[in-house]
Amino acid sequence: MAHILLLGLLTLFGSGIGTATGFGTSTVMVPVMALFVPLPVTLLFVGIIHLFGDIWKVLLFKRGLDWKLILRFGLPGIAASYLGASLSLHGQGLGLKRLLGGFLIAYVAFIFMNREWALPKRAGTAVTGGVLSGLFAGFFGVGGAVRGAFLTAFNLPKAVYICTSGMIALFIDVTRISRYMGGGTRLPQGLLLALILSIPLSFVGAYVARHFLIKLPQKFFRIFVGIFLALVGIKLLIWG
Repeated sequence: MAHILLLGLLTLFGSGIGTATGFGTSTVMVPVMALFVPLPVTLLFVGIIHLFGDIWKVLLFKRGLDWKLILRFGLPGIAASYLGASLSLHGQGLGLKRLLGGFLIAYVAFIFMNREWALPKRAGTAVTGGVLSGLFAGFFGVGGAVRGAFLTAFNLPKAVYICTSGMIALFIDVTRISRYMGGGTRLPQGLLLALILSIPLSFVGAYVARHFLIKLPQKFFRIFVGIFLALVGIKLLIWG
């Protein structure tokens, strides 16, 4: 029962952070869950929670849909997430998390010093972002920070950023969850009960985050997301 309550609280907190920033659910949940659950099972459980979080983002911020950006980002991300999920079944590591952490910290420092800088919404930029976020999502379960870094580089309005991030992640999560299960990963009965509890809590977290974002001025939104990107970068750089 204790682990069910812990996962419920993790889901509530992670979903709130993940909705407000466009990423972070996996970043919060994966390191904690992996302490007492095998990594493949952790990735499957958190992947399912993340999938529902994607749905809440799209529903709560549907006025921000940008299909051109979604398709350019999402389609390459599907293929890359399948590859990343396949690689995750054979091991982790390679020191890539620390490299990613260093990149995120440097990126945040750059955008804080260049507040008006933005990438053009070109197909090549979006495709690159989709490939990298999909690969990291499948392999490490924390690819949202990469997606967030690329999307903040477009300096998008709040609703467009959150909805686009959610729809892209939805494509990627369906693909990687299918690959985890196809590789033989299953949730034990105790975690199935925790999942049933956690799904509605993920909506509560998303709903609270939506009200926070409504009150957050657009001019501060990029700074807000940047702070969380930096925190993720520090975590990856120190702990991998």
